[in-house]
Amino acid sequence: MKDAAPVEMPFRPMGESGLKLSALGLGSWITFGGQVKDERLIREIYASAYRAGIRLFDTASSYAKGDAERLMGRALQGYPREHLVLSSKAYFPLSDDPNDRGLSRKHLIESVHKSLRHLATDYLDLFFCHRFDPQTPLEETLRTLEDLVEQGKILYWGTSEWRGHQIDRAHRLAKRRGWVRPRVEQPELSLLERVKYSWDTRSVTRRRGMGLVTFSPLASGRLTGKYDAGIPAGSRLDRVGYCGEFTRQQREKSFRFKGLADELGCSRAQLAIAWVLAQPGVSSVLTGASSQAQLEENLGALALELSPAMIRRIDRLFAPGIKRILRFNAGRHLRAWRDALS
Repeated sequence: MKDAAPVEMPFRPMGESGLKLSALGLGSWITFGGQVKDERLIREIYASAYRAGIRLFDTASSYAKGDAERLMGRALQGYPREHLVLSSKAYFPLSDDPNDRGLSRKHLIESVHKSLRHLATDYLDLFFCHRFDPQTPLEETLRTLEDLVEQGKILYWGTSEWRGHQIDRAHRLAKRRGWVRPRVEQPELSLLERVKYSWDTRSVTRRRGMGLVTFSPLASGRLTGKYDAGIPAGSRLDRVGYCGEFTRQQREKSFRFKGLADELGCSRAQLAIAWVLAQPGVSSVLTGASSQAQLEENLGALALELSPAMIRRIDRLFAPGIKRILRFNAGRHLRAWRDALS
């Protein structure tokens, strides 16, 4: 399967919008400007992704202190702009200044302008509020996004890792004010990180007609086999603590997952991506690549057609424990109640 003939890239609707997204997208979190600084290699990876049919290219103003955006902008110069779907985000601090963060009107407008300069483009196809900002009135954030849409600087806006009740609040406010509503959510989704998606995100996005552009399908490499013998010093999990821990139980599941991949003649990475692609409502799966070989392996997931029986076997293997589900749901209701009082 790793060396299978390339499959034509499918395109999927972004929820109830008219936009079509390539089933796989290319992200730049941690990789470009971070792990990978060779600009020639970065250009080659983008070129290979484009030739393979990838049209969604995702970044954020905070990635590598803006270098990820700048590198992406230079790498995609000369490509037909109408064929590209460029995506960026704002929320995380860009400096020590108290106004250089969050979803205030000031920070959103300055972030969008900065992203447009970095990417050398007149508009962003997608713009994500990278997290919910409890310190900024939601009305201020949505009014600013409405203005940016009216100005043609962003075409669609969305949320990333927002809670279900926060997404609902945004939709209700947008409807009441007659403003553009969020059209897409960007949640983390993998076989190891699926509780929030399954018990919170999926239902509200389906009800609101939103698309889903998921990230981290390989759980930061934990599903690929690269950490079977432990976490080496200097590796991604070792350097970036917020990528998640890798417990003994998760490692044992990864070993058993290899058996399922072997049955299909594919790699664990390909099977993990294929599982996310098979989830209802998923518009596109963002993948990362620090080499041409990694990009090609990820693209191999498109050739996999998972049977319902195989999906059930995978789901049983990675089923989250009941304690984790109960703990998440208790916290979800507490956060919703607290936000309602604020």
